[in-house]
Amino acid sequence: MTGPMGSTLRVGAVLLAAGAGSRLGHRPKCLLELDGVTLIRRQLSALAGAGVDPVVVVLGHHADVIEAALQSWPVSVVHNPRPDEGQVSSQRIGLAALSQGLTEPLSGSLDAILVALADQPLLNAQDIAALIAAYWQRPAGTQVMHPRVQGQRGNPVVFSAAVRDQILAGAADFGCRQWQQAHPAAVAPLDTDNRHYKIDIDTPEDIERFERDTRQRLRWPASPPV
Repeated sequence: MTGPMGSTLRVGAVLLAAGAGSRLGHRPKCLLELDGVTLIRRQLSALAGAGVDPVVVVLGHHADVIEAALQSWPVSVVHNPRPDEGQVSSQRIGLAALSQGLTEPLSGSLDAILVALADQPLLNAQDIAALIAAYWQRPAGTQVMHPRVQGQRGNPVVFSAAVRDQILAGAADFGCRQWQQAHPAAVAPLDTDNRHYKIDIDTPEDIERFERDTRQRLRWPASPPV
């Protein structure tokens, strides 16, 4: 990825896919398909298309069936042994793996880290590239940037390697959101009307709303995971 003045930039990502899908019948929502492609593979395609590398995928519930769907992807997979402790625990495991997976001196070479969700059906490479481009042009002193759609926070979030290090140095319940709450002056939104950043799938109502608003169908795989 090329940054300002032709500099080479390195952005890594943590993709969170450890949830139980409890509000969707305890099924792995990232394996819902849009146009025959699972949501998690759509996310990986978007990250790759935006030049994000390396990528760490964090699994927890449904790990076996999700990991089987990732076998052809050049990503690192890590497991959260206690996914019910919440998203912060998965985030920290992913950030640690992203750091440890790069041998010195490359561990210091990431210019930014992106934390993404595996259940955003419309997010594409252009959306991710736009967020990263905004981060490179961020106001002085900004360490974290997130999309803000009509006043509402969206995803993914992108932040500096220094923020990653500070998160990992914190307590077990300290993640990116907690860092932002502690450093509000270092956080800037990307204000946009692009709803791709805001749409994710958590409930049957989300599926119904998505299909009504987009006229596209979300389907479970022909052989539903159990």
